[in-house]
Amino acid sequence: METKEIDKEISGFSSTDPHKLGAKRGTPEPRPGSAAGRPLLLVDIDGVISLFGGPEAFSGRPFAGRAGSFHSIDGMPHFLSSTAAAHLLDLQRDFELAWCSGWEEKANEHLPHLLGLPAGLPFLRFERSVGRANAHWKLAAIDDFAGERALAWVDDALNAACHEWAAARSAPTLLVQTEPEHGLTEHEAARLSAWATELRAAAGE
Repeated sequence: METKEIDKEISGFSSTDPHKLGAKRGTPEPRPGSAAGRPLLLVDIDGVISLFGGPEAFSGRPFAGRAGSFHSIDGMPHFLSSTAAAHLLDLQRDFELAWCSGWEEKANEHLPHLLGLPAGLPFLRFERSVGRANAHWKLAAIDDFAGERALAWVDDALNAACHEWAAARSAPTLLVQTEPEHGLTEHEAARLSAWATELRAAAGE
């Protein structure tokens, strides 16, 4: 279904600020090393880029003051955070990004032109039904996709099974949980960047 913007503006959203809009600011040059040498960053969408919930959800002005915009995607309204998109653009310098969401291929159909995110990113497919309380439904697909590569995974629905899985991996693994009403903020982005820096230091880069 064709994506249509809902005729709604959000306070704090500036059409003249490309960083807030998530507009393409040029793909940052990767750090030295091949793509396979960089850690993966597995990115959920709902609760990370598409915000929901919080005390303002039924106020008539949800997400007021946050940078982003409402869009109708396959008939469902989504508030897409351009703040989260800008952080992902910056994190490309340290990570190889991949979508880890029930959106699957729809992430590439919608997010590049709505938020200026890279087109054609790899994405995972899942066999199990999705559900916010069951983040472990992603683990088999992540194992198949990532193999023994170092990875960070940012998601709003990580549970005990995810942390047990991460602790048991032989490769460096970082789990970063977001609050679904805020998504990927400067706090989580800084944590991811610092972790990638530590990996490079440990590897002598």
